[in-house]
Amino acid sequence: MFGYYLSLGLRSLRRNPVLTALMVFGIALGIAASMTSLTVFHLMGSDPIPWKSDRLHVVQLDNWDINQAYDEEKGRLPDQLTYLDATALMAAGRADRQVAMYKVVLPVQPANDGSGPEVKPYLMLGRATYNDFFPMFEPPFRYGAPWSREQDEAMARVTVLTQTTNEKLFGGADSTGKTVRFDGVDYTVVGVLDHWQPRVKYFDLTVGALTESEEAFIPFTTAIDLRAQSSGNNSCFKAPAPGWEGYLASDCIWIQFWAQLDSPAREAEYKNFLDAYVMEQKKLGRFERPLATLLPDVNEWIALQEVVSRDVEIQVGLAFAFLAVCLVNTVGLLLAKFMRKSGEIGLRRALGASRGQLFLQHLIEAGVVGISGGLVGLALTGLGLMGVRALYSEFKTITQLDWTMVAVTLLLSVLSATLAGLFPTWRACRVQPASQLKTQ
Repeated sequence: MFGYYLSLGLRSLRRNPVLTALMVFGIALGIAASMTSLTVFHLMGSDPIPWKSDRLHVVQLDNWDINQAYDEEKGRLPDQLTYLDATALMAAGRADRQVAMYKVVLPVQPANDGSGPEVKPYLMLGRATYNDFFPMFEPPFRYGAPWSREQDEAMARVTVLTQTTNEKLFGGADSTGKTVRFDGVDYTVVGVLDHWQPRVKYFDLTVGALTESEEAFIPFTTAIDLRAQSSGNNSCFKAPAPGWEGYLASDCIWIQFWAQLDSPAREAEYKNFLDAYVMEQKKLGRFERPLATLLPDVNEWIALQEVVSRDVEIQVGLAFAFLAVCLVNTVGLLLAKFMRKSGEIGLRRALGASRGQLFLQHLIEAGVVGISGGLVGLALTGLGLMGVRALYSEFKTITQLDWTMVAVTLLLSVLSATLAGLFPTWRACRVQPASQLKTQ
């Protein structure tokens, strides 16, 4: 019976191609607008590392000025640590894994010795970090492996390159064991990453959630030894003492610190350790504000830092309001179409068709319109996301349709068309056979 009703619906739609096209295109426009906004919203706020996001925690301590909170308006704690606190927590080693890190600028001086393409000197962004960064955040390796903990301690001149940097400097070949020069210092390549670009750079939200990952990684201890300045967010509530050593000893915050805690019990233990650490620092005259420590996990951190801004939420609401307008127009078009078939409906009732059968027939016809609108809307959504990428290059990681969004698009289109078809279908089924037969 379903196949028969589907056949009737398709024939009915073919009889009025212009009206059918208007309904399909109207739904497609509404679907495209809503799904473009929803895709950005979904990918920006979804879990970037779902298999372990509840085990990765940002460490937040409140070392700020006693007279003024770090974020008076929202009441948030500082989002970074001082060098003193970061190195103290690293030395304590109380987490299952832990990493202190910051962003650096690396002047690249290519060797141009014939082993790779000719490249002019240029500046690139790098990340100074510890070897635990790689097992914690799990970037995939194409060649080699991370440096070791012993190399962290030895302040070794080693580096891990990204795929892009490796292709630029070595033509994409296995470069492990080769040498690159950053800012006049030779580094040995120990590993090369495969393509890795998290949708949201959750491990460092201090300069934007959608910024690209760094192009090379070097040991944190090496960067400090070479006095590599941070190119990320640096905040101080009082001026540090002059020189590099004065800056390291200051209460300026500029280092991101993450801890991997593999169970709720370990999280509770680490929280107690942080509280005890702050209390010890208070005895030394630091941390003058009331005791406050936090360990938000990845998703809590994304929410706390408001990665999905209020503007994005408003855009999603406006897009669905536009979809509602499109559906109202579709209701009117379906009503006009079904009421033009009053004679046919009256004849079928007279021949024994029940209202339920007629209702199902016309609802299936509305569903066909929805599926067609969904397919066209899917194509328009792809074009919409391409437009967003063209206008905002930083959005390229969150303007990609995945299978979840494809399924949601098709489901939403069918559901929307079905809802739009309920009232016209109900009105069509109220047609009285006697009155229609008398007019034929």
